Amino acid sequence: MTTDEGGTGTRGFTPHPLRAESLGEVHARPFRSATTPRVFLAYAFAVDRDGVEADRAFLERFCRARGEPGPGPETRHHVVPCGGGSLKWERHSEFVGYTWDGLAEDPDHPFALLPSNHPFGTEFVQPGPMLVAIRLDLLPDRGALQSDVERFDPASLCVAEAYGGAGLALTDFRQDGDGRTRILVRDRSLNPQQAGALIQRLIEIETYRTLAMLGLPVAQGVAPEVRRVERALAEITAEIRSTTGLAANRGLLERLSGLTADLEAHAADRSYRFGATRAYDQIVKDLLAALHEHHVPGYGTWTNFLSRRSDPAMRTVVSIQDRMNDLSRKLTRAAQLLRTRVDVDLEQQNRDLLESMNTRARRQLLLQQTVEGLSVAAVSYYVVGLLGYVFKALKEARLLPLDPGLATGLAVPVVLACVFWLVRSIRKAHAPDGEH
Repeated sequence: MTTDEGGTGTRGFTPHPLRAESLGEVHARPFRSATTPRVFLAYAFAVDRDGVEADRAFLERFCRARGEPGPGPETRHHVVPCGGGSLKWERHSEFVGYTWDGLAEDPDHPFALLPSNHPFGTEFVQPGPMLVAIRLDLLPDRGALQSDVERFDPASLCVAEAYGGAGLALTDFRQDGDGRTRILVRDRSLNPQQAGALIQRLIEIETYRTLAMLGLPVAQGVAPEVRRVERALAEITAEIRSTTGLAANRGLLERLSGLTADLEAHAADRSYRFGATRAYDQIVKDLLAALHEHHVPGYGTWTNFLSRRSDPAMRTVVSIQDRMNDLSRKLTRAAQLLRTRVDVDLEQQNRDLLESMNTRARRQLLLQQTVEGLSVAAVSYYVVGLLGYVFKALKEARLLPLDPGLATGLAVPVVLACVFWLVRSIRKAHAPDGEH
């Protein structure tokens, strides 16, 4: 710990490397006050690691060209004055967002021509594929709801009062000729803080709604593979009941291992997208709840529309993910069953092998005992023969008082005993421990 000589800051304590980021996250996306009339252009672009660095470099140049400081290396939120308004930049985990707001030049006509000084022109460098494009007009309320409604597709029109009727939000979630989703907000009695909060929440609803829907094509794309694995597992399960033998069970286990590897590869490749989809969908639900929207008679609300259109897609994603998880568990159980059968077959095979080895060992022992007996007889025969020559020589030299034949006969049992003892001693000396 260092000494804080100035008596300021955190008294000299060494902070955790993630402390600043953790504290800053609470203020990462603050509501910015907004006054009527304003026009907002919001874009979200998908980026990877390289794209984030290139985008930060562009924003640094963009800010310097206007005499403003750029974002720091760890900054996730930055605002720069631009075109008579402001440009807000936000960095998220898989996308970056740009939102420009400026004065609406014709407050009496929604979605009039944009001011020519907005930043999304030829000098703007797109950091990655565009995911979201929104135009939101915040205009004073003229009490002409019917004329506003006619600007949208009645099949998907959503109208809702927010903050107790202080604001009125209309959209049909369709793209206009410029590829932007149009949202009209009528200011009835919103204060600047309420207006800023409402604008940001509406933009975030459209942003996260779009991001959540990215999981649907992924789920639809993997569905045929999930069905293939399910059918293959059913076939293998049916074969398990009728298959016997180590080789057949091993073959089924290899097929099952291949299916498991395929499924786990697909699950690992898509787990992030499925998890992100569920998280984004929950964010949308939380944002809708924070609007405290009220139903306008004759028109559908944002919550009801998104529930009807988005919930089936989310259920599809959840269903595919649940099927993959359930299929993984079934594959694991089937593999355990097959491994048990293979282990049992291996144990039976090993038991048969041990029995055959025991049989061969017993035969070898009998053969060894037979050879041992024959070797004792053979060696004794030659030893007795040699002794007979010795006895005859001693008889000729008058050194043996007995008849050589009698002496040879008397030597036979002694020679047999000595040779037998010698052979047994040699065998015991060369036998493994415990087999003496």
